[in-house]
Amino acid sequence: MEYIIVAVAATILVFLVQSCLDGHVARRALRVLLLAFVARLVIHVLVMRTLLPYGGDNYTYEHRALEIVAYWKREGFQYVTSDQIPSLYSVAVPCNVFALIMYVCGGPALLACTSVIALMACALCIVMYRFARVIGADERSSFRLLVLMAFMPAFLLHTSDTFKDGFNVFLVVSCLALATSNVQRFDIRKVLLLAPLLWALWNVRPYMVFMCGLPLVLGFVGARRALPFCTLALLAGVLASLAFFPGAAPNAAVETMQEQLELGQSEAVRLANAETGSGVVFDDGGDPWSAFAPKLVYTVLSPFPWMGGSMVLQLAKIETLVWYYLLFCAARGTRQLWVQDRRVLMLLLLFIVPCTIVYATTMSNIGLIFRQRMPIVMIVSLLSAVAWTRMPQRHGHAPPGPPTPPAARPTEAAPAVGP
Repeated sequence: MEYIIVAVAATILVFLVQSCLDGHVARRALRVLLLAFVARLVIHVLVMRTLLPYGGDNYTYEHRALEIVAYWKREGFQYVTSDQIPSLYSVAVPCNVFALIMYVCGGPALLACTSVIALMACALCIVMYRFARVIGADERSSFRLLVLMAFMPAFLLHTSDTFKDGFNVFLVVSCLALATSNVQRFDIRKVLLLAPLLWALWNVRPYMVFMCGLPLVLGFVGARRALPFCTLALLAGVLASLAFFPGAAPNAAVETMQEQLELGQSEAVRLANAETGSGVVFDDGGDPWSAFAPKLVYTVLSPFPWMGGSMVLQLAKIETLVWYYLLFCAARGTRQLWVQDRRVLMLLLLFIVPCTIVYATTMSNIGLIFRQRMPIVMIVSLLSAVAWTRMPQRHGHAPPGPPTPPAARPTEAAPAVGP
């Protein structure tokens, strides 16, 4: 049964590629994504579970999924939340998905669980291609982005086992893609589709719902020509101030965000996370906002080439070099998008900047940041795709038009003939 689920996941991937991409692009993308799908299964079998036993959270989610299966056998089939099993707080969706696969297979079925994560990772690459097209990247650059994201080391590693990071980044990028598409062309169906995505994200990584909040609001009210850019900028500033100073507008949702932020910024949690091999301790006197500049540098640029650490941390340096290149290209893409569509640029920055600041104030472990900044890497890479796009008007030259037809060309006046 486990291999049947793997085959079904591969079949769904073929269907998604054929239905979401144009014919000539679909043929090229299918080869890439099937290779990426198989690569994740091979890494799971030969590396994650054999040569390089890596992780911790993945084993936890497997254990909780087995608890759900046992609960189903006692109480009947249902969606299990933290009300039934308290340890499921914030991870109910991935654990229920894994539990369903294990229940159908009659055992742990880790390869089948990984195949679902691999399917989600490949589906995200399709979303990234379409997202890049929405913000102005051409077909060549968007396809280049699809290939690059399919094999980015951190994304590849953490979608080759039962981590929840694949769920998280897929849901985050999908929400932002819908919001950006709404800025280009408002459609109430996109707003309705956001509801299940945000619900799932809340049950995967709750604080990411708040990180997506500002862009989603902009996507809702910032449909093209609905509001002036200056008004949108002012609205974004007000909402951002409420996010970082929740006392200004107390309510249940904002209070929940504040509780999660305070937990992540607490000295006890940061010191506990810093005790591992990739931990980092800053001389900040226990204040999460102190020593902010070095924390920000570590959040965005680590692991650095000269750092020691585990084998996985050394492999992470491969992605870091690619990430530096993406950052350089993203700076060019930002300038280009500022000229083309400032609303879209603002939406992307409203996710990138607050999310980076929050992670910087909770920075204590390079290994965690390496995983948690994956949504930031994905969104920044979209700006890189814009920079890769060849646009002649960028250099001040209009693209050459069609040649003037002979009939439209002026003819020389005939010489006068005397009597």
